Amino acid sequence: MDLQQQLRGKWAIYGLMFLPGFTWASWVSRTPYMRDILHASTEMMGMILFGFSCGSMLCVLLAGKLITHFGTSRVMRYGFVLLLSGVAVMLAALLLHSAYGVFASLVLLGGGTALIDVVINVEGAAFERLIGKSIMTTIHGFFSFGTLIGALSGLAMTAVDVSITWHFAFVVLVNLLIVSAALRHLPATSDSERHEQAHSGGFLAQVGRELRDRQLLILGVVILAMALAEGSANDWLPLLMIDGHNLNHTQSTLVYAGFTAGMTVGRFLGGYVVDRLGRVLVLRASAFSAALGLAMVIFSNNQWLAAAAVLFWGIGASLGFPLTVSAAGDGKNSAIRVTIAATLGYLAFLVGPPGLGFIGEHAGLRMAMLPVLVMVLLALFCAGAAGSRDLNKADQSV
Repeated sequence: MDLQQQLRGKWAIYGLMFLPGFTWASWVSRTPYMRDILHASTEMMGMILFGFSCGSMLCVLLAGKLITHFGTSRVMRYGFVLLLSGVAVMLAALLLHSAYGVFASLVLLGGGTALIDVVINVEGAAFERLIGKSIMTTIHGFFSFGTLIGALSGLAMTAVDVSITWHFAFVVLVNLLIVSAALRHLPATSDSERHEQAHSGGFLAQVGRELRDRQLLILGVVILAMALAEGSANDWLPLLMIDGHNLNHTQSTLVYAGFTAGMTVGRFLGGYVVDRLGRVLVLRASAFSAALGLAMVIFSNNQWLAAAAVLFWGIGASLGFPLTVSAAGDGKNSAIRVTIAATLGYLAFLVGPPGLGFIGEHAGLRMAMLPVLVMVLLALFCAGAAGSRDLNKADQSV
C-alpha cells in the first residue's frame, strides 16, 4: 500500500467514524422536544431511550459473526442502512406523536451505530498495525468531533426554530455525502487477518481463562465507570440542565456542546499527553476531572457554574474508554482481553444510562447522577491496574 492509499484509507476511517457521533448528537439535541411532543415523564423517557441500548447491544453481539461472514465493507453498509432508517422512523414517529415509534427508531439507530463502531474499531486497529502508526486515539476523537458538530448544528437549528423535518433531512444528507465519498476507500486490512487465530480453545474457553486475571477484572471496573460517565451525559445532559438547573432548550443544547467539545479536545490531545506523563497518571487525572465535573453538576445550585463544570466532565470521560482498552490489551491473549474490556464498556455505556431515568423520576436527574459519581471515584482508586504490566510499551501503543 503506497502513501497515497494509506492517506485515503486513514481519512476514510476518520470520516466514517465521524458520522455515528454526528447522527447521535443530532437526535440527542432534540430530546427535550421529544419529551415535550410525547408528553413523556422522566421514567418514560428512560424506557424510550433504552431502545437505543437494546439495538446497540444486539448488534455488538452479532457484529463479530457478521464481519466474519460478510466482511467489513458490507457490514458497514448494513450499519448505515440501519442508522438512516432509524432517523427516518424517528421523524415519522415524532410527527405522529408515537412513543412506540420513537422506541423502534432508537433500536434501529442503536443497531446501526454499534455495527459502524465495531467495524471501524476492527478495521482501524488492523490498519494501525499495517502502517505502523498509532491512530486509534484520533479515530475516537473523530467520533467525539462528530458529536460536537451534531450538537452545535442542533443548537443552531433549535435557536432559529428550524423544524425537525429539515433538521433530520440535513442529517441524512451529510451521512449520504460522506459515505459515498469514504466507503470506497475503506481499507479491508482486517479481512486478511481474520484467519490468524493462534490461540487454542474456543472463544468462551478463552474468555473464561482471562476472567480469572485479577488485573483485567479491576480494569473492568474502571471501564464500567468511565463508559457510564460518558454515556450518562450523552443520554441525559440536555434534560439534566433543563430540569436540574432551569436552563432553556437552547442553553441546555449549548451545555451539551460544551461536553462534546471537552470529549473532542481530550481525545485529540490524549495520545500526546500519555506519551509524556504515562497511562496511569493520565487515567487518574481523567477520573478526577470527571468526578469534579459531576460533583459540581450534582451539588452546585449555581446554574452557570454547573454548566461550566460539564467541561471537566467531558475532558475526564474522554480518555477512560481508550486508555482502559489499551491497558487490557497488555498480555499474551490481547484480542480476547480487549474484547472483554470493550464489551464491558459498551454494556455500561449503553445499558446503564437509561436506568438512571428510574432514579431521576423519584429523586430528580441531579441525584440520578450520584451513582455515576460514585463509580468514577472508584475508578480513580482502581486506575493503577492500567500500569501493572509493561507500562512503557503500553503507553506507546495508545
